[in-house]
Amino acid sequence: MSEAELARGIELFNNGEFFAAHEVLEDVWRASKPEDKKFFQGLTQVAVAFHHHSTGNLVGMQSVLRRAIGNLEKNAGASHPVDLQALLDALKSWCGAVEENRAPPDLPKIELKG
Repeated sequence: MSEAELARGIELFNNGEFFAAHEVLEDVWRASKPEDKKFFQGLTQVAVAFHHHSTGNLVGMQSVLRRAIGNLEKNAGASHPVDLQALLDALKSWCGAVEENRAPPDLPKIELKG
């Protein structure tokens, strides 16, 4: 797994370029160690979910976002380069807003740990 690729994927996501972020993060996921696969799959799914949202596919967004949260939660105790709890909190807020037909919060950001 290339840290530069991960940083690029996160940058694209944080800039709202969700499809491009998905492409980059998918490469990171494929190249990751077996024990990290679910974590990077989850990050990739987050980008896919927000791409679906950007195209108006709320059903697809909800489905993929739920799977992303599940994959990321499986890794909550592991050491990864992102602030996982902040991301999970933001994603759960989004999921709740979409499911309850409320105005969504600001777009989440993926933050690297300091």
